Amino acid sequence: MKYVRVAQNDKNSWAQLIGEEAHLMSDAPYAGGKLTGKKVRLEECRLLAPAEPGKIVAVGKNYLDHISELHGDDDLPKFPVLFIKPADCVIGPGESIILPSQEITRRVDYEAELALVIGRKLKNVSREQVMSEGNILGYTCLNDVTARDIQQIDGQWTRAKSFDTFAPVGPLITDEINPLDVEIKAVQNNIVRQKARTSLQMWDVYELVSFISQMMTLNPGDIVTTGTPAGIGQLNNDDKISIIIEGIGELNNIVIN
Repeated sequence: MKYVRVAQNDKNSWAQLIGEEAHLMSDAPYAGGKLTGKKVRLEECRLLAPAEPGKIVAVGKNYLDHISELHGDDDLPKFPVLFIKPADCVIGPGESIILPSQEITRRVDYEAELALVIGRKLKNVSREQVMSEGNILGYTCLNDVTARDIQQIDGQWTRAKSFDTFAPVGPLITDEINPLDVEIKAVQNNIVRQKARTSLQMWDVYELVSFISQMMTLNPGDIVTTGTPAGIGQLNNDDKISIIIEGIGELNNIVIN
């Protein structure tokens, strides 16, 4: 199943994506939304971020090569490193990532990540329980945009990760991939900057959701994003940045001052 959110005639709707047509739904699929019988072609509407999360739970240091490029080989975590990005960060395909003033930050980076959308309320669940049908609605692309200099100054990551527009998500949600082994790429101005497979993650998606659920309740619509591989780099005004994940598609955004 594939889902999108679309804007048409000043109205936003959830939809099931079948080919190039969005079959409109009465509500989010995790909120009991049903097909309305109406449909629109993708060319006739605008894609929105395919999620309306209460929170984004993000994971740092989940690829060994990324840990090495930022922290060295002696900084391997014993447990997943978690942080929260507020829902206000979320933007959709084609929307602009806005760079803060250089008085605030002088380096803003892209980070290509596989993200998932929670389908059911989860608390204290095992890895095996996470894998049950419906607990994860599906998977999408996320760019964990980061003010790198602020991250290094603060030591903790909330301020660096939480600027408005710092969580592009999309273009769709799908449950038709194997999240344990898909290719993930970041392409900046047509140059491949990051390229890896999710099989290289230290903790897979099911382990992460289980671990997070031991601390906090994950609600339907929440996003969990699973870390970035090596190859991070700086975003600049007028850049086009694309996050591309095998079986999901391409999330494209433009960067502006």
